[in-house]
Amino acid sequence: MPNPSKRRRERRHRIHARIRQRVRGENGKPRLCVAFTGKHIYAQVIDDTAGKTLTAVATTQAALKGAKPNIAGAAKLGQALAAKASGKGITSVVFDRGGFLYQGKVKAFAEAVRQAGLKF
Repeated sequence: MPNPSKRRRERRHRIHARIRQRVRGENGKPRLCVAFTGKHIYAQVIDDTAGKTLTAVATTQAALKGAKPNIAGAAKLGQALAAKASGKGITSVVFDRGGFLYQGKVKAFAEAVRQAGLKF
């Protein structure tokens, strides 16, 4: 019998591949990508047409070092990303949840970004 955690990871990768076929970030409306590991949360705003990351934040950065990879940490990271993005003139994005279900950390991150002013 296959390892259950391996099956979950493979399922998430399949879902993410399907999402990426539909979700594209453009110059006027870049893609907001979020990723979670056991220890950290990473988020970046990407212009897919140019293939460039416009801005990024992670719990590994000094300013967010105390943020844990939980719901509160995801909300703190979302606020930080929205502030950084609005400083670069980004007002609307396309949200790429990375194959994760829209609940818990993903939902807290998305709501914090919306409350801080980004539209998606």
